[in-house]
Amino acid sequence: MHEHDDDAKALMALVFQYAAERMAMDPPPLDRPLTPEQLGQLAGQTITPDGLGGAEALRLFVDVLSPACLSIDHPRYLSFVPCAPTEAASLFDVIVSASSIYGGSWLEGAGAVYAENQALRWLADLAELPPGAGGTFVSGGSIANLSALAVARRVWRDADPARADRRPTVLLSGGAHSSNASACELLDLRTALVEVDERDRITAAGLRNAIEGLAADQRASVCAVVATAGLTNVGTVDDLAAAADVAAELGAWFHVDAAYGGAALCSTTRRHLFAGIDRADSMTIDPHKWLFSPYDCAAILYRDPQLARRTFTQHASYLDVLTETDDWSPSDYAPHLSRRARGLPTWFSLAVYGTDAYRDAVDATLRTTEEAAALIGSCDHLELVVEPELSVLVFRRRGWARPDYERWSARLLDDQVGFVVPTAWRGETVLRMCITNPRTTLDDVRACLPD
Repeated sequence: MHEHDDDAKALMALVFQYAAERMAMDPPPLDRPLTPEQLGQLAGQTITPDGLGGAEALRLFVDVLSPACLSIDHPRYLSFVPCAPTEAASLFDVIVSASSIYGGSWLEGAGAVYAENQALRWLADLAELPPGAGGTFVSGGSIANLSALAVARRVWRDADPARADRRPTVLLSGGAHSSNASACELLDLRTALVEVDERDRITAAGLRNAIEGLAADQRASVCAVVATAGLTNVGTVDDLAAAADVAAELGAWFHVDAAYGGAALCSTTRRHLFAGIDRADSMTIDPHKWLFSPYDCAAILYRDPQLARRTFTQHASYLDVLTETDDWSPSDYAPHLSRRARGLPTWFSLAVYGTDAYRDAVDATLRTTEEAAALIGSCDHLELVVEPELSVLVFRRRGWARPDYERWSARLLDDQVGFVVPTAWRGETVLRMCITNPRTTLDDVRACLPD
């Protein structure tokens, strides 16, 4: 199976040919999902005792399976948070897979970890975190947020032995990404919701009301304050400085979920929105969202990484060679041991293009968002629901209800024009577009607007 015979060489040529052709597509096909029944008819049984052979298996992927997956790098993929990796990042992802690198320890992957740490340092510098800050790359913002809150819980309990059996509380808003509430549930943490303003942002007033609404014993149980730098649904940024003040007042951990919006730290026009992020004890930022890396790549950064190491280092006889040293092993900073060096494509892309190119690309998406907001504002039948702060547009089509939005969204995808799905805003169905692809133009947005 592993021999380098003629069949393997032929398959290698076919795979590289497909990769080259796919990356040369401008734009790539948008494509669409199929039902299990449709895929069953088209693909049939793909796992067989004798195997299909490389050429046939690849043909099935290219002709059947791949077209049943949406191309998230299409410039008119405007739902959720698109992923638009650079050519360098995508190419290097192939090298990472071909190199058989284990990215969990310094002993086994020193070169990879060194490179990843340089990319992490760039992210930490964007947030103006101290020189000792660091962390690791994980699969996504959900695991990054879980990691941060696990450390917050450990730090809170370690501060007082009497807290060992107590259940701590986390302050967060209803607009925070769902992964934060999920992490709290998994970690058996209580949540106390903070009221938000008309743009779904945490404010100083909302935080003060939340604190005053807590009983004295519950106030003492607050282990973390979570603020969001770029709400996924509407793209606004919480008052990070106010959240930092409250965390300091309560002696609590301050976590900033910047999974989507953190990329705007490198913009020339939005840095002021992030005042206070430099006071974070931990920060999540996903390069696979708005920093042009392929899936899956999220960073979790800690002001004091030793606190994370105390939380996550796994102890076993066969791991003593790793854990009894001061080496920087990524497995010590999140709940993982086996780990792909998923941060290397980010590092390679930054090394190839330079950080100024990233600044320019983020600025380009912000300009397109501003132009699109003006276009929506000029249409009598459309209305912005929230003025954009970053690169999310939330707007309504006057006179429409949920079935109208759903029919229009399905037709847009069926006609292969674009991918835009409705969202909810305070009980109302509306439309949402997220622009993180520098190749998305105003004409692309215009083509995806309802009549």
